[in-house]
Amino acid sequence: MRYTGPMDLADLHAAARAAGLDPRGAFHPDDSDALPGAPGTVLLLGFAGGNSKAWAAFAAAPERADGADHALDRWTRRVGDALAAALGVGIVYPFDGPPWWPFQRWAIRAGGAHPSPMGPLIHPDLGLWHAYRAALLVPARLALPPRDDRPSPCATCADTPCLTTCPVGALSGDGYDVPACAAHLRGPDGPACLEAGCLARAACPVAAAHRYGADQRRFHMEAFLRSHGG
Repeated sequence: MRYTGPMDLADLHAAARAAGLDPRGAFHPDDSDALPGAPGTVLLLGFAGGNSKAWAAFAAAPERADGADHALDRWTRRVGDALAAALGVGIVYPFDGPPWWPFQRWAIRAGGAHPSPMGPLIHPDLGLWHAYRAALLVPARLALPPRDDRPSPCATCADTPCLTTCPVGALSGDGYDVPACAAHLRGPDGPACLEAGCLARAACPVAAAHRYGADQRRFHMEAFLRSHGG
């Protein structure tokens, strides 16, 4: 289906979900964003929680089973390009670059997402269990719901278990020691983290009900290790 008249945000949300991607917020860009086609609205898409149908769609896709690298990126591009073509809108991806599109900044701008001590954005409802995979560039300036301006859940977390749980101390207030994390995953104790997923991420108490399932956690850990020489 190709839209021929004014677009409605609810219709775009429905089309995105039918394609296998969760709506993740929207904003009105300005000239500083330098986006192709000078869109009036940017609609972020991705995964929302461990029960997301988006992950189920990817898990059943041929890209997941073909054994080639970058399965999630290839699947995202295939379904995203088809969605954008059907709607007659543009699309960009966080894995396009360099230069890289500033998806984290866009997510904060759209509302609901905040920086966390360990790096990934945290959401009041989804915790650390969400992702941004694409952005639709809609020509029209759509009416948007009120921005989610709830404070970060990290603001009231006194213990910060995300910074103290990693078995090799790869996460701290000074940043993320990627080589230490990758070396641990390749070592004799690495399989435990590969199976369970990042222990620091799982230690966050926010939105525990939305934690990724075992298959999704392992997929991301293995993808991280492959990208760092594993």
